Amino acid sequence: MPDIPGISRRAFGGLVGGGAVTAAVTGPAAASSTAAAPTGRSTAERPFGARPGGRPGRRPNILFILGDDLGWADLSSYGSPHIRTPHLDRLAAQGVRFTHAYAGSATCSPTRFSLYTGRYPGRTPGGLAEPLGNRTQGLDPDHPTLASLLKRAGYATALIGKWHCGWLPDHSPTKSGWDEFFGNFGGALEYFSKLGQFGDYDLYEGDATYEDLRYYTTVLTERAVEYVGRDHGRPWLLNLNFTTPHWPWLTEDDEETGEEIAAKIRSGNALGALLHRDGGSVEKYREMVENLDASVGRVLTALRRSGQEEDTLVVFASDNGGERFSYQWPLSGAKSGLLEGGIRIPTVLRWPARVDGRQVSHEPVFSPDWTATLLEVGGARPDPAYPLDGHSLADYLLRGGDIPERDLFWRVRGNRALRRGDWKYYRDAAGKDHLFDLAGDAREQADLATVRPDLLAELKSAWEKIDSGLLPYPAA
Repeated sequence: MPDIPGISRRAFGGLVGGGAVTAAVTGPAAASSTAAAPTGRSTAERPFGARPGGRPGRRPNILFILGDDLGWADLSSYGSPHIRTPHLDRLAAQGVRFTHAYAGSATCSPTRFSLYTGRYPGRTPGGLAEPLGNRTQGLDPDHPTLASLLKRAGYATALIGKWHCGWLPDHSPTKSGWDEFFGNFGGALEYFSKLGQFGDYDLYEGDATYEDLRYYTTVLTERAVEYVGRDHGRPWLLNLNFTTPHWPWLTEDDEETGEEIAAKIRSGNALGALLHRDGGSVEKYREMVENLDASVGRVLTALRRSGQEEDTLVVFASDNGGERFSYQWPLSGAKSGLLEGGIRIPTVLRWPARVDGRQVSHEPVFSPDWTATLLEVGGARPDPAYPLDGHSLADYLLRGGDIPERDLFWRVRGNRALRRGDWKYYRDAAGKDHLFDLAGDAREQADLATVRPDLLAELKSAWEKIDSGLLPYPAA
């Protein structure tokens, strides 16, 4: 490790991975010029500390924004050398940037289950699908959710964008605690025609189809701008779930390509057409991410103009690691797997009334933690019949407490992983167990399984203990 005074071994690993130590990532030339730093990166970023003397205030509005398949380093504030994300970088500079934040799983719908329920995906039958792929699966409407619990505590609730936790008639956001829903039910859709993975139209307002053939990200942004600009009269929760930059690889200028994909969907093999294996590029992906950034900027501007910015807690994250054209350096792996590139995600938090800006946190956190946190700050109680697997970060964020020592657990078909402190236990698809020290090896190339067999056995046992309490996978 380079000799950088005052930076711990873990902190250095997080800084290099997040790109905050510019010289370590881009070399001496960048170190000598602040102009070389990506847009939005602040040289004044400091280790996180709770605001001294912070006192409880009003319950915040909650705006939770999800990107879709956005890789850990796809934002310029996380080290992307070619994607410029000034609005999300500004959001990070106004709050806290997390360098060791994780998704609840490695694909779309299991992570959404974990965020909405605060529990491991394997606690519920629908969460076993990786991802959901038929109309019979979904989130049980009787299961308490972030929305239903906050609604019970007096919040208005809305979900705009991708749901991917089940289909009508049995599953819907409005059956699981959200007062309003505008978006798509499935995992992917063609951005203009709105044809989804089953070949049918997939844009809904509530439980009724809504016709709008414009670029989907634009449509969602307009709805979110309208929602945050309302005079609500009570605190609100908005889950804003973009499909960007999930395939197919389309921007607002690609309506013709979109129609070609839509024609393939209509002729059969909808999922194959949406996968868009014959399209996309690094440049097209850059355009999609920068469009997402601009869209988030529009929503944040509407929030500021509404006068609610100070008392609104905003979280931005991704639902899993990046895919084909994503920038993940220095992480290995990608979406669908449990190497760091499949589950470590960009995550920023802003709450002007309670949390100072220009801060960075290297503490490991994951999706179910946000559920517990938002319930606590919103004055809602978890349902004791459905205990949370996440831990509230409110004490850490607001009062300077320590995040409880705990293990972070993941399970997908073919992979398993558990993180304890800087150590990570990982089993690959061939059934081989590995042990990595993430503080010095974020890329997971130095396997220490034979060096520390005692620790490997301990972490493996801890993983198996948690796994024993989850539902088994159905036969493949």
